[in-house]
Amino acid sequence: MRRHLVLGALFFLPRHKKIALERRLRGKQEYAKLQEADWALVSWGKSGRTWFRVMLSRFYQLHFGLDTDYMLEFDNFHRLNPNAPKVLFSHNNYIRDYLGAWDNLDYYKGKKLVLLVRDPRDVAVSQYFQWRYRMLPRKKVLNAYPPHGADVDIFDFVCNPDCGIPKIVEAFNIWARSLPALGDGVLVVRYEDLRHDPAGVLAQVVSFAGITGSPAHLEAAKEYAAYENMKKREAGNEGMRGSGQRVKPGDGANPDSFKVRRGKVGGYRDYFTPEQVQIVDAMVEDALDPSFGYGAP
Repeated sequence: MRRHLVLGALFFLPRHKKIALERRLRGKQEYAKLQEADWALVSWGKSGRTWFRVMLSRFYQLHFGLDTDYMLEFDNFHRLNPNAPKVLFSHNNYIRDYLGAWDNLDYYKGKKLVLLVRDPRDVAVSQYFQWRYRMLPRKKVLNAYPPHGADVDIFDFVCNPDCGIPKIVEAFNIWARSLPALGDGVLVVRYEDLRHDPAGVLAQVVSFAGITGSPAHLEAAKEYAAYENMKKREAGNEGMRGSGQRVKPGDGANPDSFKVRRGKVGGYRDYFTPEQVQIVDAMVEDALDPSFGYGAP
């Protein structure tokens, strides 16, 4: 509310200054939460965070005996049970604007950090559908996406240095360079491994955060967040509350407007010609740090 009051009082500022101010204010709020958080999960948008968040929320509900159907939102579970952790979920864009720290993750030192990564090619394609069918016009402006209503081809979108693969690769490379300084305080989780073994990766994350999860709770959380179950609940506007637009379709008649759209590993190839696939692959294979494992197939 303070952020909205400040922006409302400064309505007379040029748009580019208001955008910069809003990004810094959002970053300030995130940074304040980071100081209180027990651990943080950082990911690029469209990397499977909402799916993992639903699974993690269900696990915590079972593990801590929480009588709630709300999704985990920073400290809401902690307020129900002081043993439940405070968890910051961040895409790391606003907080780095606030701190002016664009080339490292040093501000996460002292906190347990989980980095959730996904193949930048699949991320960029998923972001295209998010931009086209789900993203609010104001968020497009705030995050420098193509303007609302623009006629942008999917190949041009993923090649765009301001929102496509080049920008994602740049961010991932910064993360890779930051890992040595974080030492044992960081855990890298790949979306592809999460798809292959959801319960196993969930167990790895909660153990890293300080909890030994029972196999029964881990398996129940996995089943609750299974792709078909998530898809069914989204179609019926059911599921965990407090999630805003995270798991609601933009248009119930359009499968591409669903938050849970496909989740296919390597699905980016379905949208391009063989020649375009070669170009897209080169953007990753030639530029991305190999430590993430997204090189040549």
